[in-house]
Amino acid sequence: MIQQIDHIGIAVTSLDDTVPYYRDALGLGEPHIEEVATQKVRVAMFDVAGVHIELLEPTSPDSPIAKAMEKNGGRGLIHHIAFKSNDVAGQLEQAKNAGCALINETPVPGAHNTQVAFLHPKSTFGVLTEFCEHPDCGCGCKH
Repeated sequence: MIQQIDHIGIAVTSLDDTVPYYRDALGLGEPHIEEVATQKVRVAMFDVAGVHIELLEPTSPDSPIAKAMEKNGGRGLIHHIAFKSNDVAGQLEQAKNAGCALINETPVPGAHNTQVAFLHPKSTFGVLTEFCEHPDCGCGCKH
């Protein structure tokens, strides 16, 4: 079911401050930027040879990203690793059957019209793990 690493999520205090580093200093080009209201974040997504770097800026003090950054002294941090899957619901079932605690019992909307779900870091050795399923748009593109 897992097909590849989809993205690495990095919590940041400000996209305006952080995007220029990735765009200009690293030469990753212009990111796709959008707000994901269900997750209370603005995201900037850079493509690096098919794996994405996702910068996450909290839009609310009660967002999971803001809370994670608060625990880290208000600084940015690598927040999660996401695995691309063709069956997020199946991945959740497999993980649950293996004893993992789920944050999401069912997939929820994510950036780029994806369906996503998270495993609790208490059962993944401290690494927040995301499963990410992209829609089949029929154009043959790689999401």
